[in-house]
Amino acid sequence: MTYKEAKEILTKENQQHVLEGFERLTGEQQEMLLSQIAAIDWKEIRTEGDPEATQKGVIEPLGAMELSEISARKEEYRKVGLQELQAGHVAALLLAGGMGTRLGSDRPKGELTVGLKNDLCIFECLIRNLQDVTREAGCSIPLYIMTSEKNDADTRAFFAEKHYFGYPKEDVKFFVQDMAPAVDYNGKLLLEAPGRLATSPNGNGGWFVSLAKAGLLEDVHQRGIRWMNIFAVDNVLQRICDPVFIGATVLSGCKSGSKVIPKVSPTEKLGVLCKEDGRPSIVEYYEMTDAMIHDVDEKGNLLYRFGVILNYLFRVDQLEAIMERHLPLHVVEKKIPYMTWNDGQPEYVKPEEPNGYKFEQLVLDMIRMMDDTLPFEVEREKEFAPIKNLHGVDSLDTARELLLKNGVEL
Repeated sequence: MTYKEAKEILTKENQQHVLEGFERLTGEQQEMLLSQIAAIDWKEIRTEGDPEATQKGVIEPLGAMELSEISARKEEYRKVGLQELQAGHVAALLLAGGMGTRLGSDRPKGELTVGLKNDLCIFECLIRNLQDVTREAGCSIPLYIMTSEKNDADTRAFFAEKHYFGYPKEDVKFFVQDMAPAVDYNGKLLLEAPGRLATSPNGNGGWFVSLAKAGLLEDVHQRGIRWMNIFAVDNVLQRICDPVFIGATVLSGCKSGSKVIPKVSPTEKLGVLCKEDGRPSIVEYYEMTDAMIHDVDEKGNLLYRFGVILNYLFRVDQLEAIMERHLPLHVVEKKIPYMTWNDGQPEYVKPEEPNGYKFEQLVLDMIRMMDDTLPFEVEREKEFAPIKNLHGVDSLDTARELLLKNGVEL
């Protein structure tokens, strides 16, 4: 994109301020800014968001395939799941764009060491979990890893340094998550540095569009992949491409599967799987009414008790259909550091209160846009050890306790 073309677009969108100080930028900075402007999807730069993202329909409880039912048909499910894996129909996809900031690190979150005596990191825990399945199935499983602009180079270098933790290099594909510009309360684009728009990752629901934009959807088709198991980087105990989960989802006839756990308390901060206008949906903990939080059934169980753990199985053809329809856009208030020009010099502002909006797509909307999903209960202490903090609830401390309890040498 040329300067003239950028100016025409920005003038049309009433965003001319973005080019202020353009002549002071280096050639590299000018090129970066013009490329960012060229990549903007202007339909996503709005402050009101999508009604579909904010308005809820009629919410009702949704049960799950519980452990007792799974146990009764476990070998049947396992057999079907292994057949799908051995046929090359299943891939794993790791959402690994996060940094370890809240854990006291400026490195990719997956590099965090969880070992006590051993040099065991989050990435290695997850690869080991996947290798459990590749050994059982007797075949490799394609692994796609979504990084971010901030951690892509470091993540690739770390995997190379660790020799991919023994996983076949040819079956690991990296791609960078799309970024979305941030705006102030007036809808004006913000700059974070000279020649650079303030941007943020486009939410965990942007993974499939980002995969496609990176050209990897062709790889998915060439490999004959029909199902993708997506999972987040911070849960070190989760089972990936679990044959029982795959088999149960396939035999159910559902277009997706969602691993769930019972909440330990009514107020636990988990999104809850439910029905919305008769279709599967996820209500975040902060969206739940007091009745939804506390109501129980005749057995004393919470009506809305099955929380999601961000481990989903999706049919590829359904993901492609959703991509064509576009996921709803969520507008989120945030504190956004930004830069302005003051007498020809950059001046940086770090707000103490929210000052604008970021735009996100969420994976929970992928569930909402499908006709059905299989809520699949897993054993909490065997599959749920998220690391969100250094200490306290869902922390490095609690994850280590659970890893040790599950026989992992630290």
